[in-house]
Amino acid sequence: MRKKSIRVGLVGATGYGGVGLIELLINHPHVTIGALIEKQDVNKPISVTYPHLKGFCDLLVFDADDPSCPDDFDIVFYATPDGVGQRQARTWLDKGAKVIDYSGDFRFNDKDSYASYAARIGRTEEHADPDILPSSIYGLPELHRAEIASSGLVGNPGCFAVSSILGLAPALRSGLIDGNDIVFDAKSGVSGAGKTPSPGFHFPARYEAMNAYKVTGHQHVYEIERELTFSSGREIKITFTPHVVPLSRGIITTIYANLLPNVNIESLRDAYGSMYGKEPFIRVLSHGEILSSTDVRGSNFCNISLNIDPRTGKLIIISVIDNLVKGQAGNALQNMNIMMHIEETTGLMNPGRFP
Repeated sequence: MRKKSIRVGLVGATGYGGVGLIELLINHPHVTIGALIEKQDVNKPISVTYPHLKGFCDLLVFDADDPSCPDDFDIVFYATPDGVGQRQARTWLDKGAKVIDYSGDFRFNDKDSYASYAARIGRTEEHADPDILPSSIYGLPELHRAEIASSGLVGNPGCFAVSSILGLAPALRSGLIDGNDIVFDAKSGVSGAGKTPSPGFHFPARYEAMNAYKVTGHQHVYEIERELTFSSGREIKITFTPHVVPLSRGIITTIYANLLPNVNIESLRDAYGSMYGKEPFIRVLSHGEILSSTDVRGSNFCNISLNIDPRTGKLIIISVIDNLVKGQAGNALQNMNIMMHIEETTGLMNPGRFP
């Protein structure tokens, strides 16, 4: 295992995804943070914006256009919205750095797939660097570990996608469900909307309020369908309804699917055990065990519960993650560990935070 220090650049350092990564990196034994880069909250220590970091990380936040900003990195994270990383990634790759992007810019490794995704989110611009897309890897380690290990460019998955794909992939891959009429009912905490304020996410609007949104056009549907199609070997179309609930963080996804004849709970456990038995961050729990978002809060774990409704014969899967860790910064760090050929769990094996 490589022991030298990994020098990290973090673009988008003061958003929730950025500060979440900082919280993990400062405890990583092989990492030195080379620079924190942002367009807001610049020219002052990150601990001024986030006082809980005082004494742990007091690095100055550089403006992205500051010529004095360091640029000698082994790996660069983009904790930024769509459209940023695609314009800049090649610069870092040409310098010999690896790149992990949080947005949808590199989740699709061909121009047509990216264009279909971009249309879903209302982006009319073509990808800024389409020739780079074939070298990108979808950054879900549990499905693409070997490809990630040999890649220099990884698109971190969407948070809803992580919970959804991990929840259903073994059932599809093992041929235990028919692949039709699959329903995802997903609920996320408010932090999933990011740091930028908006009227709909102010405290009076969110307190004791929950609602569905983007009922027929959520941006993560395309990557969920794409990955589940790869897992099953047949085209998969899903019904996906996201909700925002009055929590700070966490995602709980309830998945409904039609079991094939003669499939029972034991065959389900065998399928999930076969695929996830050696996965360090997936815990498949007993039939009927109740899951809560607090079970994974602050951790990189995905907890999965398998259930069969004996009345209807439906498979009901519950998948729970922390949207800011396994759904974002933690998964990104897991990808970094794999890409830099160090122990995959380094800096991530904490049980979470309670309460």
